[in-house]
Amino acid sequence: MIKTEKTNLWTRRIVVMLAVAWAIFQFMLPQFILLDRITIRAIHLMFAILLAFTAFPARRRHGEERFCADRSQGELLINALMAIVAAVAVLYIVIDWVGISTRAGSPLFRDLAIGVVAVVLLLEASRRVIGPALAIVVLLFTVYAFLGPYLPDVFAFKGVSLRKYITQVFLSSEGIYGIPLGVSASIVYLFVLFGALLEKAGAGSFFIKLALSLLGRYKGGAAKAAVFSSGLMGCISGSSVANIVTTGTFTIPLMKKVGYPAKKAAAIEVAASTDGQLMPPIMGAAAFIIAEYVNLPYIEVIKAAAIPAFVSYGALFYITHLEACKLGMTGLPRDQIPSFRKTLREGFTYIIPLLVLLVELLYFRHSPELSVFKAILVLVAVIFYMEYKKGRAETGTKRSGLWKVVQNTFRLIGKGCIQGSKNMVSVALATAVAGMVVGVVNLGIGGMITQIVEILSGGNVFLLLIITAVASLILGMGLPTTATYIVMASLTAPIIVELGNKFGFFIPLISAHFFCFFFGILADDTPPVGLASYAAAALAESEPIATGIQAFLYDLRTAIVPFMFVFNSDIILYNINNPFQILLVFIMTLLAALMFTSMVQGWFIIKNKWYEIPILASAVFILFNPKSATRLLSPGSEGSYWMYAVGVGLIAVIYFMQKYRVKAVAI
Repeated sequence: MIKTEKTNLWTRRIVVMLAVAWAIFQFMLPQFILLDRITIRAIHLMFAILLAFTAFPARRRHGEERFCADRSQGELLINALMAIVAAVAVLYIVIDWVGISTRAGSPLFRDLAIGVVAVVLLLEASRRVIGPALAIVVLLFTVYAFLGPYLPDVFAFKGVSLRKYITQVFLSSEGIYGIPLGVSASIVYLFVLFGALLEKAGAGSFFIKLALSLLGRYKGGAAKAAVFSSGLMGCISGSSVANIVTTGTFTIPLMKKVGYPAKKAAAIEVAASTDGQLMPPIMGAAAFIIAEYVNLPYIEVIKAAAIPAFVSYGALFYITHLEACKLGMTGLPRDQIPSFRKTLREGFTYIIPLLVLLVELLYFRHSPELSVFKAILVLVAVIFYMEYKKGRAETGTKRSGLWKVVQNTFRLIGKGCIQGSKNMVSVALATAVAGMVVGVVNLGIGGMITQIVEILSGGNVFLLLIITAVASLILGMGLPTTATYIVMASLTAPIIVELGNKFGFFIPLISAHFFCFFFGILADDTPPVGLASYAAAALAESEPIATGIQAFLYDLRTAIVPFMFVFNSDIILYNINNPFQILLVFIMTLLAALMFTSMVQGWFIIKNKWYEIPILASAVFILFNPKSATRLLSPGSEGSYWMYAVGVGLIAVIYFMQKYRVKAVAI
């Protein structure tokens, strides 16, 4: 027994060393290490796969923490052997790159054998860390590639050989080592590390206190604070589940305390945390891949996401207000509201690294990796300052023990590195495995699947969007957002653009990619799986399925936005740079989302009457897409922003109608 405990202790030490080494390697890349892109991707994947086999068990026992769980000596030995073999296999493309290049298209038996081993072990690593869904998707695409010639005519495909499959998926930059893994290796890791360091430094607690100090006094203030703090955390975490665990631990009990039912408290946190992946400047890992796929600077992706993200959070903020009105709530007691000035004074330094990141990205227009590199350097200085400040407060003197401050700083940085690497294992594996799907699609299957999707949609772009949305939600139940986006975008984004052109709609490529991205995110809380809903339900002690359904109803205000920006690219600011035009589009889109929320919730000032719904629906359509509304009223016209006035007028009609009813009830 003692021997087993020592073995597990050594395993944990190895995991820590791997996690820290990975963080150091990634941190050094933007400025100090010069390597070719394939080498960077292979080393990145090597670290991920080593951690997958050493830190994650083959089977998870009920109620057991997956990361670094205790295992028997035999199991640890098998895991270690698989980790070493897998690491060598994924590095093979670097070890024998010259030979592989000279025999391109004619791999040796050794190349094929190592390729098969790499694919199998990569799928096993993915199963351990992410779950079986992504591996099953890859296997289905692979089986289709090999059995294509034997399928019925509608689904028939010329098929591929093992030689062609391994060459495409493993021995080139079109599969495992493709663009998704490249973005994960060059950009995503540093942003995840930045978020992990901020969290370990205490930024999460600061954001929650800041939100409460600003919003706690208002009706339903606890829920409003949850939305605000989750939005701030979403800026740095890019993970819905991590966001829930960080902010929900505090906000969910507080919402329950002021009167929100457990199910609704959890659902509000789920909806707020899920949309964190939309929030610029960091967003989710898929946002960086979008920039590569559509060949745009990342700053353009941020610009495109800005209005949908802020509108989505604005509508959720409005939902919390409507729920509070229905339940007759008041704000938090004054003694439970932190002082804004004190909170800001104590934690303002946490904002400095975020400001540095924004200035680097928006003003200096530096690359994302260089911008976050500099932000991390500033964050390290902030951590040192906060530890020095804490030490001085504890000792009551100006001399707080510099060596102890340095030790505490390195300890926090180490914890941040471990957390960052832990969070990145799933992202790196998801991008590598999803890259296999892209590789298989590029073998020729993509054209066949595109034809099938087009047949299913009947050549109708509206039906195609619905099919894509539903498929993304179903696929995303078991896949990470990034993997869902990669699979769906590689299959449907080009055909959305193509069919749009056939119907006379100009749909920018980024709109189609964002459509897949949005619904990949919404899958996080889609029942019956919805990992985010399960995490929040555990904190709220509510039913997971009921929580997921309620969260999904709240997320309808986000789900409507992608359908709107596909046909109205103004919402993603496509070719719009005028600040007054940007402000106008934002205000009108926000109004549309608020009115749509009122329709879904059945409440505006008071409970809606049935005859008010068509008026609200008309206002929503006009405000979301004024040009299409103009063309409907006047066929052949170019469309005009003057229709905004009609939409606002319809809202005014509903407002005065309900105000009159309120006065009538009072009398």
